[in-house]
This record gives sequence, structure tokens and C-alpha cells, in this order.
Amino acid sequence: MNELVITRHNPQIDPFMNIWGWEISVYLFLGGLVAGMMLISGYFIFTGRTKNTKCSCFIIPLVALAAISLGMLALFLDLGHKLYVWRMYLTFQWTSPMSWGGWILLLVYPILIFNAILGVPEELGERNSLLKKFSLMLNEHKIAIKMIGGFSMLVGGILGIYTGILLSSFAARPAWNSSMLWILFLMSGLSSAAAFIHMISKDEEESRMLAKADNSFLVAEMIIILLMFVGFLSSSQTQSIAVKMYLGGDFTAIFWVFVVGMGIIIPLIIQFAAVNNKISHTAIAPVMVMLGGLILRFVIVFAGQASHF
Repeated sequence: MNELVITRHNPQIDPFMNIWGWEISVYLFLGGLVAGMMLISGYFIFTGRTKNTKCSCFIIPLVALAAISLGMLALFLDLGHKLYVWRMYLTFQWTSPMSWGGWILLLVYPILIFNAILGVPEELGERNSLLKKFSLMLNEHKIAIKMIGGFSMLVGGILGIYTGILLSSFAARPAWNSSMLWILFLMSGLSSAAAFIHMISKDEEESRMLAKADNSFLVAEMIIILLMFVGFLSSSQTQSIAVKMYLGGDFTAIFWVFVVGMGIIIPLIIQFAAVNNKISHTAIAPVMVMLGGLILRFVIVFAGQASHF
């Protein structure tokens, strides 16, 4: 019978002693954030919000391009054989999550670039007339706009799902091996993206709409976490032991205080009051949501590394 080992106080994996593995955590957070941005931006484009010059769908792709590039850099820093990364793109392995992820990330860039071209800044358009003409041509074709929005939502959804499947496919890591992990990461990415766009949006109606959407995402995220824990506790002995790291173990305080309390419950209360005109909208709740999403990835990555057969 296999025996689950919960490693304690190992300087290589103990999150309270060092930051080994931070690259993957950052990559997963930025990947989820970009996935959420692509879903929201794609929805705005698909529903015709590009007619509104204040629409965040014009600035989102630029932020997303920077975020995904930083995420790719973090992933590259984690690689053991950096000079051979190009070999991943010489083949496609259907059964490999890493192979899927590598090719999905390649699709993200052209979609974000087309998304950005829909709203070329006037300063850039004046310097590059060809780019401005291409932007005007795209905006004249409703089908092209809807295709960009549709593909943005499709690839964004796949990217968000992939960030969870990447970890859950490791059966030898019981704390990762959950069928709920992909939807948790997808919902967390949507929540972080909605919070960020809510914070930077120049359109009051759009900002209010995203605050309401984020409240729904936060409630869904809390439900998914509870269902995931129920699944662990009612599953195999190894998984029920692994989940106890969050229920009285080394990760209990950081998970329930910073991920659930600071990242979900408190922002939910603040934003619920804001959308009901009890208080004014501030950047406090969005920042807390994004920090909670980042810490969620760190906790799950470290918990998985600390649990093995």
C-alpha cells in the first residue's frame, strides 16, 4: 500500500523558509489573469462595446501582452534546460499538458495583437499610417470584430483551464490531484481580471458591471474551494490526508487568512457595499482580490510539493 508523505521543514519545499518554486506560482497567476482578461475583453468585443471609446477592451490587450510575457519569463527561469525549450515546438504530444500549454501560449499572442489593433492609440496611428488603416479596416467589418472577440473568449477559456490541468494531472501529488482545480484556477483568474479591469476602467457603468461580476466570481470561487475540500475528504486516504494541510496543518493559517479572508470574503463585503451605493468604489478590494489570487497559487504549488507518495 502506498504511503503518503507530508514533508515538513525541508529547506527545498517549506514555503515558510524560502521561495523555491516561485516561478511556477507567478506563471500560473499571470496565466490565469491573462485568461480572465481575454474572456472579459472578448465578451466586450463580441457584444459590440468597441463603439464606446472608453471601453477597457482597448487597453486590456496591451496589459495582457505584458503580463503573459512576464509569465513566460517566469516559466523560462524555472526550466532546467533553458537552451532546449525550442524543441517543444517541433512536435505536439496529445497526452502532455505541457505540450498543450506551449502551443496555447503561442495562440495567445496573435489574438491579443489583433485585439489591440482594434483600438490603435491616436499617437501611434499618426506615426504608423499603415497600422491605422488596418485598424480602420477591421473596425468596418462586424464579422471580423466578432471573430476576434469569439477567439479571444475561446483561447482565454482554454488558457485558464490549462493552468489548473497542468497541476491536477500529477497523480503522485495528492494535494494537486483534484478534478476541481481547473475550474478553481479559471474562476480565480476571472475574478482577478474583473477586479483589475474594475480598478482601471474609465467608464463608470463598466466599472460597476465588473464589480458585480467579480462578486459572482468570488462567491463561485468560495463554493468551488468548499466542494474541492469535500471531494478530497471523501476520496482516497492519501488525498484526505493531503487536504489536512489546509485543515489544521502548516498551510491552514496562510490559506484561510490570506486566500479566503483577505482574497475573497473581505473584498466581497466591500464590493457588495459599493455596488449598492453604501460606500464609494475604491482600489482596496481589487488589490486584495489579486493578492489573494497570487497567494492561492503559491499555497497550492507548495502544498503539492509537500505531499507525495
